[in-house]
Amino acid sequence: MKHTFRPRGVCSQEISFEIEEGILKNISFYGGCHGNLQALSRLLEGMPVSYAIERLKGIKCGYKQTSCSDQLIQGIEQALKIAASSD
Repeated sequence: MKHTFRPRGVCSQEISFEIEEGILKNISFYGGCHGNLQALSRLLEGMPVSYAIERLKGIKCGYKQTSCSDQLIQGIEQALKIAASSD
């Protein structure tokens, strides 16, 4: 399942990713700290969704109440809810 998410409260303007059989694939951030987000995308490639949620949910960026990694998790949770409601 491919999903695109518009994050809030961070520098990134869009996050896209795929989930196949519970595994994250093709993660892309548009906007934000390019080097850090490119590294995050590569580290998460092939990771089980449950593990990514466990590790990244709630991470904050400086004074902000969220971060790009936390916003990715919010996007993943949104995608999972959409998938569950279509079953």
